[in-house]
Amino acid sequence: MLVVIILWSSCRKDFESGPSTGNLQFSTDTLFLDTIFTNIGSSTYSFKVYNRTDDDFTIPTIGLERGENSSYRLNVDGIAGKTFENIQVLAKDSIFVFVETTTDITNQTTGTEFLYTDRILFDKGGNQQDIDLVTLVKDAVFLFPSRDAMTGEVETLLLGLDEENNEIRIEGFFLEDNQLTFTNEKPYVVYGYAAVPSGKTLTIDAGARIHFHANSGIIVAENGTLEVNGALSTDPELLENEVIFEGDRLEPRFGDIPGQWGTIWLTAGSTGHVINHTTIKNATVGILMDSNDGGTNPTLTISNTQIYNSSNVGLLARTGNVLGENLVINNAGQVSLNCSLGGKYNFNHCTFTNYSSIGTGFRDLPTVLIDNNIPVSETEIVVADLIEANFTNCIIYGNQDLELLFSKVEGTSFNYNFKNCLIRFEDRSNNFADNPLYDFTNASLFENVIFNEDPDFKAPFDNMLNISENSAANSNASTPTSGSDILGVPRNTTAPDIGAYESASFEEGN
Repeated sequence: MLVVIILWSSCRKDFESGPSTGNLQFSTDTLFLDTIFTNIGSSTYSFKVYNRTDDDFTIPTIGLERGENSSYRLNVDGIAGKTFENIQVLAKDSIFVFVETTTDITNQTTGTEFLYTDRILFDKGGNQQDIDLVTLVKDAVFLFPSRDAMTGEVETLLLGLDEENNEIRIEGFFLEDNQLTFTNEKPYVVYGYAAVPSGKTLTIDAGARIHFHANSGIIVAENGTLEVNGALSTDPELLENEVIFEGDRLEPRFGDIPGQWGTIWLTAGSTGHVINHTTIKNATVGILMDSNDGGTNPTLTISNTQIYNSSNVGLLARTGNVLGENLVINNAGQVSLNCSLGGKYNFNHCTFTNYSSIGTGFRDLPTVLIDNNIPVSETEIVVADLIEANFTNCIIYGNQDLELLFSKVEGTSFNYNFKNCLIRFEDRSNNFADNPLYDFTNASLFENVIFNEDPDFKAPFDNMLNISENSAANSNASTPTSGSDILGVPRNTTAPDIGAYESASFEEGN
């Protein structure tokens, strides 16, 4: 009998709940679904609907104003759809409403972006209340591997053979001749790896925006070239002339998440790469170079460029030949700059730092690692000559004691030089005191180098590496190798600053 009374009471409570009377409260009055690309689904957003009264009530109708024609999708209290009836909300309780959208821009406008809006209507007539929905939809050029109509297999690129002569492949495709210029008219969204064919050049115009899906990137084949022609921007927030490589999630919460896409891969034998006024962020490895010694001329000339938030390495060059100027690399899960397996490197007025909190926030490796060897098995090590690694007017710093390390195998050349640099190297346990690689009194290796003094960065955890007038780097560079800093601020010709930024640009953004 008791069970029957309890069940009857429960049912009676639901049955007696009256309709709401325009007295709903919401956690927001407008839900912004941020920015999405055409035909790419948004993240799922939510808000809460509150019953602040002492009585249970039922919302007679909930629905999108555009009805079944709306590009928005709802889930109300666990039920999916676009219209709903008799949704109960208990006294002093609330329900969740989840919202997402996929929108085709071609059905809406002839422009490259538009605001797509709708409303969620709660009840009708005099009791009606609403929540506005707003989404910015961008048009884009989509590049992706083909799919075999019969087998469903996705196009792949051959990377080589493994030890057992099995093919190593990755999802990707070769760019056609009419795809080898990326303009700034629309963003580009890349799925898989877009490959630059041998003997071809991918040219990227100033102001272009390139977005990569997960496990995607750019590969430049042997004798291929990447030319990124960014230019100085007048607006430090919009960076209207900067070329930007990043992931394809445009929501603000994805703005600084590492590892959203793969890498820009300059494979062995590719040549003549130029990258200028570019931002590369949130990759696994920002730039990967393989065996690009390039002879006399640099294989990669990179200037006025920022590489941020790489989950592994910012710039990883194996036997690379790199000329870098006004280059900033910060916040990598392992190493910001790895000059690996020898090569030739010349960096002028660069800022290499690591304040990464990726994973546990503890790094085993320094900001800058220079080596001439790679272990390939437990018993085999591949070595190569470090022909030169010259750092002039550079900052090497971070939130650990040892931010510069060398790994040398005897029997090969290992040449390096640091001039007018600011370096963090606090050997608190004297582990390196007798190691000749770290003989900081040797002027042929370390000339006018400042150790362990505060660079006084603006906000290094947020990738703002501007230095103030109180910085130890201020006025301590040698004759400037560039006429202006990364933001276009003229270098002081008599007392320039170490690093990519002049202190005069401290208030001009990152």
